Amino acid sequence: MQELAQILDLEELTPATAAYADDAGEDTGDGSGDRDVTQAYASDLLSDVLANAPEGGILLTLQVHLNVIAVASHAGLQAVIFTCGRRPEDDVIERAAGEGLTLYASRADTFELSGRLYELGLRGSPA
Repeated sequence: MQELAQILDLEELTPATAAYADDAGEDTGDGSGDRDVTQAYASDLLSDVLANAPEGGILLTLQVHLNVIAVASHAGLQAVIFTCGRRPEDDVIERAAGEGLTLYASRADTFELSGRLYELGLRGSPA
């Protein structure tokens, strides 16, 4: 995920979650860290995210409130990217860090970022 973040010029909002990975960048098994990601899901409807987002994937959304963190954690996602330059409040960032969920912010809109992730080999949920 760190490599994707660099390529896409994402701003990491929860750097404390990186501490959960060991020195080799391997996942330590606690649900956080720098794991490979192969799937992404873009939605602003949280019930849709719960029903369809791929476990271990990343979520692209405009929503920046606490419910996003609860849903992403429950769905087993490893990261959330807030699009269109939106940034959550500090309490949202703190909750995500406590859940081992990495948050990023991007100035790109959801459509553009989805296309760039697709070009990099990420896919959506299997149909």
